[in-house]
Amino acid sequence: MNSSDHIIPDWPAPANVRACITTRKGGHSTHSYAYNNFGLHVGDDAQNVERNRSDLCAALSLVKTPQWLAQIHGVKVVNAKSDGLVRTADGSYSNELGQACAVMSADCLPILLCDQKGTQVAAIHCGWRSLAKGITVRALDKFTCSPKNILAYLGPAISQPHFEVGVDVLEAFFKAARSAKHADDMAKAFIAAQRPLHFYADIYALARAELNALGVTQIYGGAACTYSDDEHFYSYRRDGATGRMASVILRTA
Repeated sequence: MNSSDHIIPDWPAPANVRACITTRKGGHSTHSYAYNNFGLHVGDDAQNVERNRSDLCAALSLVKTPQWLAQIHGVKVVNAKSDGLVRTADGSYSNELGQACAVMSADCLPILLCDQKGTQVAAIHCGWRSLAKGITVRALDKFTCSPKNILAYLGPAISQPHFEVGVDVLEAFFKAARSAKHADDMAKAFIAAQRPLHFYADIYALARAELNALGVTQIYGGAACTYSDDEHFYSYRRDGATGRMASVILRTA
């Protein structure tokens, strides 16, 4: 895996925090999954996926097995372990040296978190359901520091012009509003679509609104679009059968 095959987040994380987001470039997968697919659940050849994962571990010089997850669009955040077990959750947290947290995505929003001291990290998979149900607060609850001392990076996700949703999505977010300001910030994330009771949702804005409402103000990233950039990103809405990118974070010292 070379530098063109992945994204290094541009954020002021401590020097001992390493983060990486893969693209679809590089890798060994073929057909709909070409080329750097990390999802074992999407129909790709398992041997190719394992080769992609092995290459990522080598590129990051990992000495512990990353915590891979079976993601179900829920709110569970587990403590990452290097025992090789795949845990059913949509996020993981670690304060252990060298233990990588990883989530997979192909339109949903990956959020990477770390504290300012570089002692704690987390990765969460935020589809709209998980975000509306409160996965972010579950992740922040794992940290021992104040939310004001936590940094967040928003990885590649589907952009607003391509993310049409029904009124049920809007209602789910407003039911979870934590304050009048939070509700106002979320309202700005929805634009009416041509179809009745449909909207274009800005998942980046919704994530920022949620993080701000929880006290996290150091928020970075959030500029890519998985749907419109088929050269670099998988997109489930665009392609249906497709691969998954991986967003990984760990502390190295």
